[in-house]
Amino acid sequence: MHLFLLLILFASPTYAWLPLEEWGSGNVTGSVGESGQCICHVFLPDTTFPADRVESVQISTNKLTMDVELHISKLISFKAQLVVLLEELSNLTLRLEVVESGPDKYVKLEFELLRIELREFEAIVTELKTSLNSSSPAFDSLYNEIRNMSMIVDQLESYDQSNLEVIRIEFAKLQKKLEKCRDEQDDFTNAQIGSCKHGGILKVGKPVVSQLNANLNAGYTYGGWGKDTNPLPGSENMYWYSASTDTSVRYVSVYTDYYSLIMRQAKKTYDLYAPNRDWRGTGNNYIIRNNTLYYQFANPFSMAKYNMTSQTAEYRVVPKASNRFSYHYSANQNLDFAADENGLWVTYATEESKGKLVLGKIDEAAFALSEVWETSIFKQSVTNAFMICGVLYATQSVDINTEEIFYTYDTHTRQESYVSIAFEKFLDFYVNLDYNPTNQKLYMYNKGYYVSYPVKFKSA
Repeated sequence: MHLFLLLILFASPTYAWLPLEEWGSGNVTGSVGESGQCICHVFLPDTTFPADRVESVQISTNKLTMDVELHISKLISFKAQLVVLLEELSNLTLRLEVVESGPDKYVKLEFELLRIELREFEAIVTELKTSLNSSSPAFDSLYNEIRNMSMIVDQLESYDQSNLEVIRIEFAKLQKKLEKCRDEQDDFTNAQIGSCKHGGILKVGKPVVSQLNANLNAGYTYGGWGKDTNPLPGSENMYWYSASTDTSVRYVSVYTDYYSLIMRQAKKTYDLYAPNRDWRGTGNNYIIRNNTLYYQFANPFSMAKYNMTSQTAEYRVVPKASNRFSYHYSANQNLDFAADENGLWVTYATEESKGKLVLGKIDEAAFALSEVWETSIFKQSVTNAFMICGVLYATQSVDINTEEIFYTYDTHTRQESYVSIAFEKFLDFYVNLDYNPTNQKLYMYNKGYYVSYPVKFKSA
């Protein structure tokens, strides 16, 4: 078609482009040649070819072609979106049917999430209807189905909310009973709380897995949890939790009691960062003692304490401590804080010790090291360490299911020994392991899960 138009333009520029009243300005003459052929002479006054007009036509044609192709693409895209929408809507219908089928099929419902999804579906339907400029009954049907599903969600929430709360409470009670049962069955509380009249650890009990962390995310693999190792009056039942997706330390949450912990009902969450100050830390071997968080300060590299009562922080550089020697499982575990019946401790390594583990006793009032001991084990071969009655216990990995206390160092006698006290790991990787003298338990943060262990001691 385009070629045909161009031929007309080339053949008859005047007649194609001049107004009708100007056609007479040209003329045609005819004659007979010597051989008898007919010769015609045509004179056209306007001999200029209208190239600009041809170009304008071509541009308009191209633009129209692109517009058509764009609208076709939109239609294809909207068709694909509509197919996805119908599939997701069908999936929501199935989910609601399962919930409606009976109390035995109830699961933990995320009612607000269902509402958000329904609002998104309604927005997509509106967009499709507007873009297609259609009043098809199919759209009205979709709107009605979305409205009906929204009503069902509201009804289910009002009916089931109390039931879910009861289930969660009963689950919390069951977990506490299970923990108590395990403790009583194994009879691991054979030494008085706070007493050091025993011969050290005999064995570590089975792991008690409380639950996934308060963030409900196994990706929060770096963290810790437990109880205050020397709680303030009235805070004896308090628990704490802190975690991150990396080795940074910023938030710490406290819970009134164990029930509040597993129900994820934090009493308060403290933030170590604000626009006017930066108290963030790194590494995950922190503890809480006297309502104060002891942790590794990020910059400068030093030990720090954050008083949660006054919400103030301070730090001290640990003499000769190096940030090059971390524990085996994770980076930035350079300062490891521990507490026992004798007070507060920190383990680290120095360049002078060539990476061997060093143990320091912290004077809590002065917040400084009062005494230091150097061991013979390399810190990077150790997975973690904790203190009980002035004795250091170091761990190493045996396999993906088993951890082992393999080394002890007695600060009273300066005697070290190699032992083998195996215990079960819930999962293969952990970053925080500490002893709490208030209940003689080990607390482990194991790949995002709260895990604890009862400890049995040798007779004195």
